[in-house]
Amino acid sequence: MAASMASQAAARGLRTAASKSILVDKLKCTWLNPRRWLNLQEYQSKKLMQEHGVAVQRFYVADTASDALDAAKRLNAKEIVLKAQILAGGRGKGVFDSGLKGGVHLTKDPAVVGDLANKMLGFNLITKQTPKDGVKVKTVMVAEALDISRETYFAILMDRACNGPVMVGSPQGGMDIEEVAASTPELIFKETIDIFEGVRDDQALRMAANLGFKESLQRQAADQIKKLYDLFLKVDATQVEVNPLGETPEGQVVCFDAKINFDDNAEFRQKAVFAMDDMTESDPTEMEAAKWDLKYIGMDGNIACFVNGAGLAMATCDIIDLHGGKPANFLDLGGGVKERQVYEAFKLLTADPKVEAILVNIFGGIVNCAIIANGITKACRELELKVPLVVRLEGTNVHEAKRILSESGLPITAADNLDDAARKAVAAIKK
Repeated sequence: MAASMASQAAARGLRTAASKSILVDKLKCTWLNPRRWLNLQEYQSKKLMQEHGVAVQRFYVADTASDALDAAKRLNAKEIVLKAQILAGGRGKGVFDSGLKGGVHLTKDPAVVGDLANKMLGFNLITKQTPKDGVKVKTVMVAEALDISRETYFAILMDRACNGPVMVGSPQGGMDIEEVAASTPELIFKETIDIFEGVRDDQALRMAANLGFKESLQRQAADQIKKLYDLFLKVDATQVEVNPLGETPEGQVVCFDAKINFDDNAEFRQKAVFAMDDMTESDPTEMEAAKWDLKYIGMDGNIACFVNGAGLAMATCDIIDLHGGKPANFLDLGGGVKERQVYEAFKLLTADPKVEAILVNIFGGIVNCAIIANGITKACRELELKVPLVVRLEGTNVHEAKRILSESGLPITAADNLDDAARKAVAAIKK
């Protein structure tokens, strides 16, 4: 059975890399849509690439219109591109609440940059990927605009099937690589990297040739590939995706746009990289949940889902949907839970005005169900819970947990299994 929309939302929320990861074998590509934990602005990614010798456009960053104008003059370029910096796609087709259309503008007149920046900075940019009111633009990138005579796609990522990093490339760049993989899979090329040897010269040259680079450009592209791998290693990336890796009419190979995903577990040795994380655009509830080692994802329904584990989250969302309900959110406890986390979780769930019922679905493996039960009763009393609460517990110390709940005297509805829990939660809404 295909996963429901709710389940897919849950899956997106729980995966831990950024953007689109690719696992490629000889016959097919499998695409994952993971959640991005470390969010870098475009200029920050370009700065990292620049520091590792990767060819990018010349650029400056400005947070005032006058600084943007000065940057445009200093570039002394034939053409300039001005880009609003927010953590959302679709900027080029976005609209500002200042009335300006488009978060990306090209001009040959540096004087125009100041006026455009004045209509971007401090205003909200609304795109298909932002909240309804958009996201306030605090910085702009002023870059040299380069013509692209040909676009290719290149990525380095971790592939479990290969037990290490793999290069993936296609001569068809500048478009959704999923479309290329689906319509012309023969144009997807893969090179497995030996983690001890790194990218060999012959591998880099072969990939460059597969990407369609000719003669001197082939050697130049191979050099960029090796530098991208050096970046991949040194910043503990899980993926570096360049789309497009292009060539210019002047004979340059340039990385025009890149997405970099990082290994969360490497934060302790990548402090400078993680310090760049722009949290100002993050959902406040998700940020509050993260303080307590909880994962929170908001959705559009009215039944809150309190779970432990990605699989249970998706199953819970799906079965609520199956019974005619809609998940309002889900909050994942994970393992090693303490009572305080349960209490904070309830605070987050009940703070959502859409929530009309809460469904707790816990399978205690690492998690002790009695700790969950104590946390639930404490939260219900101290927060004076006003919405129906349905609880399904299974696993470690479940009998003690059920005793705690039944003797609490609180209006908690017990459920025998997940199907029963979902049915009761949906019924509670309809009363």
